Amino acid sequence: MEITVVGTGYVGLVTGVCFAEVGYNVTCFDIDEQKISTLSKGRCPIYEPGLEEMLKKNLEEGRLHFTADLKSAFATMDFIFITVGTPENEDGSANLGYLEAAVADIGASLTRNAVIVIKSTVPVGTNERIYQMLKEIIPDHIQVKVVSNPEFLREGSGILDTFHADRIVIGTDDREAGSAVASIYEPFGRPNIQTDIRSAELIKYASNAFLATKISFINEVANLCEHTGANIEDVAKGMGMDERIGSQFLKAGIGYGGSCFPKDTKALEKLTDYYNYDFKILRSVIEVNSRQKQQLFLKAKEMFGSLQGKRTAVLGLAFKPHTDDIREAPAIELIAQLFEEQADISVYDPAAVGKVEELFGSRLYYADSVDMAIKGADVVFIMTEWPQITQYDLGRYPLLMREPVLFDGRNCYDLAEAEAAGLTYISVGRRAVNMNQKLENLGFQV
Repeated sequence: MEITVVGTGYVGLVTGVCFAEVGYNVTCFDIDEQKISTLSKGRCPIYEPGLEEMLKKNLEEGRLHFTADLKSAFATMDFIFITVGTPENEDGSANLGYLEAAVADIGASLTRNAVIVIKSTVPVGTNERIYQMLKEIIPDHIQVKVVSNPEFLREGSGILDTFHADRIVIGTDDREAGSAVASIYEPFGRPNIQTDIRSAELIKYASNAFLATKISFINEVANLCEHTGANIEDVAKGMGMDERIGSQFLKAGIGYGGSCFPKDTKALEKLTDYYNYDFKILRSVIEVNSRQKQQLFLKAKEMFGSLQGKRTAVLGLAFKPHTDDIREAPAIELIAQLFEEQADISVYDPAAVGKVEELFGSRLYYADSVDMAIKGADVVFIMTEWPQITQYDLGRYPLLMREPVLFDGRNCYDLAEAEAAGLTYISVGRRAVNMNQKLENLGFQV
């Protein structure tokens, strides 16, 4: 079986490498010749645990190939999986420019019948439009079938999610094409659901919107906990034990980020506008998340009055651990706010420092350890729950910092341990630790 994967971003690369791992002959195509050259040498341009090792293995065993040549990528392939990005436009809608360009290249290069599989996240109705585009481009003697096969990969665990997927969604109005795509996934041994093509497109958006809703809901409950004196961790645990609710995505924090949830919720909102439907819950989810990202900064402003000249350390830059993705990361928004305050900023992240340096250049101090980042700091903001941060010795904060004040957006530490270490510790949805002592030091009556 010959498979081409179009696009060597996160989804395309993980998909292509995993298909090769189960024995398929896979060609990954990208118009970026420099990236193709890097991949052909066995070097992975993205941070994803285990991916580079699997990539090298399948290159060496001859099942995985990389090319920027249209003819070798598309002319004689049985299945072509399109995984290009659909970033948001300025109005929040999905930008389908990369997808349409890929379809045009495929249509101009095909020399035999093929099944085109769209893994890119697209608005309802897109796959039907792609089919019409192809019919206008390809010769009459070539037959193409279009199948929707949305991806559900989590950055940082893409390989695990591929081999242990909850479900494979296959949407098409052609039963034969759907069965053919389902057969590709048989080596993975995962359940699949076959639907009409529009339902498959909406399953992707609805799934991400629901998970984003759980996150925003628990963050609203966490804010209520801070007003009432309840502990969000106990509340979430009690909620999650109900099988109807479940414990996943009930961890309070500073909001969701990354390449999927922000983009997909906005795109779904624009889709509802197109159909003149007021999706009130979705709009609230987006609003709550935007507000939640501000919480740590606003708490710090309330405490200090001004952060001008304060030495601030930001621990964790990626939107989640085990990735270098900083798209929509709360840390990036915080850094911009700290710049406006004229704070002195140091940052640390095990993987994402390079990408942050591309954004901010020499305006930040880039530390290669937690110790270096917090040395001499007046305040620390914890933005990503990397193991290097969650397992850090709390006793080192007061030892290295000028003032041991921590604002923890991921609830990394036990309250009693933070109190015993002498930290002024403010987290999300839990009581503040040693706050009175800090306020007294700032000249407040408590």
